[in-house]
This record gives sequence, C-alpha cells and structure tokens, in this order.
Amino acid sequence: MVIYSHSRLSTFDKCPIKYKFKYIDELIPDYEQSIEGFLGKKIHETLEWIYNNANNKQIELDDIIKYYIEFWNKDFNREIKIIKKDLNDEYYFNKGIKLLINYFLKHSPFIDNTIATEKKIYFSLDENKEHNFVGFIDRLVHHKDTNIFEIHDYKTGFIKSQGELDKDKQLALYSIAIRDNFENIRDVHLFWHFLEFNEQKTSKRTLEELEQLKKDIIHLINKIESTKIFNPNPSNLCKWCEYRSYCPIIKENPNFPDLPLNKKEILFEKANKSDFSKKF
Repeated sequence: MVIYSHSRLSTFDKCPIKYKFKYIDELIPDYEQSIEGFLGKKIHETLEWIYNNANNKQIELDDIIKYYIEFWNKDFNREIKIIKKDLNDEYYFNKGIKLLINYFLKHSPFIDNTIATEKKIYFSLDENKEHNFVGFIDRLVHHKDTNIFEIHDYKTGFIKSQGELDKDKQLALYSIAIRDNFENIRDVHLFWHFLEFNEQKTSKRTLEELEQLKKDIIHLINKIESTKIFNPNPSNLCKWCEYRSYCPIIKENPNFPDLPLNKKEILFEKANKSDFSKKF
C-alpha cells in the first residue's frame, strides 16, 4: 500500500509526467540536489539544532553561524546543481548566513514551548486506513496552559499571500495528525516563516474544513491511482526539474521555459492533447 506525502501529491498536481518518472518508473534523476534544496536543508538543520539546544543553554549568534558553516562545508559538493548560471555557491552560502542572522534577531532566545523538531507523523485519512499519509513537521509547539498547538514551517523560497495560506494543504494535513494523536486539543495554529522576507504568517482550519480536506485528498489519491496517461505540464518550474532529460517537451524544446509566451501556449495545448506516457 502506497503511503502518500504532501511532496508526492504536489508533484502530481504540478506535473503528472514528473510524478510518473519519479514515483512509478523510479528513474534516476539528472542530478540529486539543487543548490536551493541544499540551502534549504542546511537552514532547516541549523534551526533544528537551535531549538533542540535552546533549553539547555543560551544560543548566541556566533554559535549558530559556526554550526551552519561547519555543516555547509562538510556536506557541500560540486555535484550540487546551480540552475542560475549568474550565481555561484558562495552567493547561496552568504544568503544562508543572512537568513539566520535575521531569524536570530527576530526570535532569540528561542524559548517558546517547542516540544519537537522534524517530527515524523503518520496518519490515515479514513477509518479503514486505506489512504495513509506521512509527513515531517519542522517544529511543533505546545502551550499546555491552553492546550493549543502550533505547527511551524520554514520556507526559504517565494512568499505566499494570506489567501494562498488559508487554502494550503500541507500544514492543514499535519494538523489532522496532531488532532489524532493528542487529546482535548483546543486548537491548532499554522505558522509559516518566510525566511528570505523575514516574515511570519499564520492560519488555522475549522473541523469542517479539515473533514472536507480529507475528502479532497482522498479524491486526489484516487485520481492518481486511476490515471493511465501522465502528460507533462510545462511551466517555469521546468528549469529546476531533475527529470528534464526524460521529458518529451524539453527534448523537443531545450530552451523551454525561456520561450515566448505564444510558443509556450502551443506547448501547453500539445501536452493536453498528446499521450506522451505511451513513449515511456
């Protein structure tokens, strides 16, 4: 039985043929990691270290930077893909330091009832446990006096509007797991830290909204499992796709997504009419 994740579902939403390449065909990707992914991983690891140690000692900015530098240097390698040719690894390294300094100035001394970091969660979307889900919560906070939980998520990329966050599936799904695993919960609040913009945004869901979300996700899972034709969905995200060498759109148009809009529209129409999956 397949255990789904937000990443798996969002891959299908963004590009069905990439879903096929990655999860069905299990093809070897063109590269293992992008520099943006590597930066995000090092930032997450550093923030995890901060909150795992904040109750035992005062965390200074120098400690944070030292930790980040040590593990960046330890894990960085030249196989990491840099998509933007006008930038280099030094740019991303320095960007990470800037993000951590801003976070330190805003959130130090990091004492806020955190009970877990990188918490792995399993849960089912139905009583028969036929649609199962796994995820990782960046940081979980519990206010015992009010029995309110907070799910915190760190983002190193683009910022989202409040409207987008109020419809966001990922943290809402995680809140279902928290409600299933803890008793007498008063509420679950969702927090996003958009680190590049030094902004924190929040949202929450009603019980009725969570029940509807379960139905929507089950519907999406059923759609995925019944899909026979996995067409490409060309977009600007193609620049960062680690399966470009397999994609029929990219093979026919190596300069996509830098093509003019009218040519992109032709490709979209072709993708919607063609059964590319029969070629693979």
